[in-house]
Amino acid sequence: MKNFEKYERAYFMPPQVSYDWVKKDHIDKPPIWCSVDLRDGNQALIEPMSLEEKIDFFQMLVDIGFKEIEVGFPAVSDTEYNFLRALIERNMIPEDVTIQVLTQAREHIIRKTFEAVKGAPHAVIHLYNSTSVAQREQVFRKSKEEIKQIAVEGAELLKKLAEETTGNFSFQYSPESFHGTEVDYALEICNAVLDVWKPNSDNKAIINLPTTVENAMPHVFASQVEFMNKNLEYRDSVILCLHPHNDRTCGVCDAELGMLAGADRIEGTLFGNGERTGNVDIITLVLNLFSHGVDPKLDFSNMPEICPKYELLTRMQVHARQPYAGELVFTAFSGSHQDAIAKGMNYKTEYEFFD
Repeated sequence: MKNFEKYERAYFMPPQVSYDWVKKDHIDKPPIWCSVDLRDGNQALIEPMSLEEKIDFFQMLVDIGFKEIEVGFPAVSDTEYNFLRALIERNMIPEDVTIQVLTQAREHIIRKTFEAVKGAPHAVIHLYNSTSVAQREQVFRKSKEEIKQIAVEGAELLKKLAEETTGNFSFQYSPESFHGTEVDYALEICNAVLDVWKPNSDNKAIINLPTTVENAMPHVFASQVEFMNKNLEYRDSVILCLHPHNDRTCGVCDAELGMLAGADRIEGTLFGNGERTGNVDIITLVLNLFSHGVDPKLDFSNMPEICPKYELLTRMQVHARQPYAGELVFTAFSGSHQDAIAKGMNYKTEYEFFD
């Protein structure tokens, strides 16, 4: 291929790298799962879901067992605003389920967001602004201090409006384009936001590290996560979250290695639907854990019903070779493979019978 010389690595290793995550060979407990199908997944559809379709999808997520669900960006879309109001006014949000809404760190959008979530039993307000070198220099043309001030002012407004609005609210902050941000600078911004919110054990804050555009190998991301995990202030009162995308097809690796590095929470979508090459595939993550004998706390045992319902509501297709869910993933067409599968199934049946 020609013109490869014009490309260069655009990620940043942390100032100190410990690689403690490498010493672990497995994940022993599930993260907190947050589905972003109704926001990130929905905005990636050729034809976004209608209000009633979003309600059906929300109920499917609840039935699967999700306790945290990002329901949209209500300040920038009438459909998403009305969907959120319908969930609240129809009392469709179970007591043990937390909804999440996204907002840019812009005053009018934040204010509109709080209008949308008024009366919610519990909502996470997810604040973000772009922090990467490319965004700072090419899009916003602002200094590091100016970009940090945008985040701090947004955090201050969230805190003020939460005190004035009926409902129960928690806060989340994302340094958007984290992968393209100097890691020590991302830490500085996150800690500045936490200094505004002052989280405690009864009211934890979420710091979310998105691979907005995946541009590095998974071990690089894990090292970045580990640095943040070890250096965030208020760490005992912070839920460290990851939002992997799949531009280099490493979304699952980013999530799994990121959990080894200290992440507590994962945002993703069913089957990985999301912008560009998609978000991390939660079904694959869940069943990877399940296959290692870990209870993932989500139930995908009814895949023959989940797949067609997903296809109906999103008008996307579940690929025949989709891990765990595709119609061909448990088949083989060579004789030796088919024979091994049949013998393995028979052995398992006999073992369980005699056990």
